[in-house]
Amino acid sequence: MVFRSYELRKNILRKVVPWETKQAYLDGVRELQEQWWKIKAIVCDGKRGMLWGLWDIPTQMCHFHQKQIIRRYITKTPRLEANQELKDIVNSLWDFSKKTIITRLDDWFSRYKLFLYERNSSNKLVHNRTLQAYKSIKRNLQYLYTFKDYEEKFEIPKTTNSLESTFWWMKQTVRVHRWLKKWRKLKVIEQNLWK
Repeated sequence: MVFRSYELRKNILRKVVPWETKQAYLDGVRELQEQWWKIKAIVCDGKRGMLWGLWDIPTQMCHFHQKQIIRRYITKTPRLEANQELKDIVNSLWDFSKKTIITRLDDWFSRYKLFLYERNSSNKLVHNRTLQAYKSIKRNLQYLYTFKDYEEKFEIPKTTNSLESTFWWMKQTVRVHRWLKKWRKLKVIEQNLWK
């Protein structure tokens, strides 16, 4: 688990944890605050449960990760008209304001409501994945425009690209040495994270 300063362009805290949990994130934020780091905002990948009421720090969800979540539900090249329109709305997240996206989503939902709640002979939702995609973006919408809410005070990135590039470099390095034992891989990771 890595915490990175966007302004300094460097990793400021890393922890080896078996799983990413809310508690691990909370502990990391507390540890940084105890080290006198002033945390202006948090940009995260939107791991389930990480956004909602976890801290009182402005939180931005990565736009790229939101798009990937939607892509998992409706695929890269959706066939259904409803999915194609939803994909267009998600792809325009950067181009439009929060208000416009909300209006477009509400319009989309009102047109496809019957379609979304259509059931089969077993009384199961036929288009559950489309409904889940819609619910995901609706639920995360309040965190997708945090960067706009605070743009006059300070800059918040829309994505976690700064951190992801660090991980890309680290993964490439570990891949070259794929036969290393776990403790040696951790040593290689440790060295690369502080570059």
